Amino acid sequence: MNPYLEIPQEILESIFELAKKDKGPIPVCGTVNQQEFRQTLVKYAGEWRFYINTVMLKNSPKRIGEILEVEITFDNENREIAIHPNLQQALNSNVEALQVFEKLTPSVQKEIVRYIANLKSEESRERNIARAIQFLLGNERFIGRDKP
Repeated sequence: MNPYLEIPQEILESIFELAKKDKGPIPVCGTVNQQEFRQTLVKYAGEWRFYINTVMLKNSPKRIGEILEVEITFDNENREIAIHPNLQQALNSNVEALQVFEKLTPSVQKEIVRYIANLKSEESRERNIARAIQFLLGNERFIGRDKP
C-alpha cells in the first residue's frame, strides 16, 4: 500500500512554474505535520501524486484517512549523488565493466551509485564494489537484478 496525497491544482501550477516543467519527476520539499521532508512528485495513471512514506510519517500505511498539515514547494537543491571514488577507480580499471555501466539507463546507474554511496563501512563498500563489477560483467546478482 502506497499512501499518497493529491495536490490541489493551484499548488501544482505554482510548483510547475518554479520547476519550469510539468513533466517527469519533480523534486519537492516542505513539511508534513511540521516534520521536514524531501520527496519527488510523480505522475501516475494521469494524476500527480505526493507519496507519504514511513520516513515522513511513522506507520504511514496504517494512518490512511488521517488529516495532515502539509507545506510543499519545488526543491531546487541539487540531488545528484557523486560516484564514490573507489567505484570510479574500479570501473576505470575494468574497461568491459565501464562500458556496460555507461550503457545502463541513467536510473540503473543512479541506483548503483546510490547503493554504494550509502554503505556505512569501508569493508562493506569494497565488498559491494567488487559485487557491482561482477554484476556488470554478468557474473553475479546485484541490487536485486540478475543481469545489467
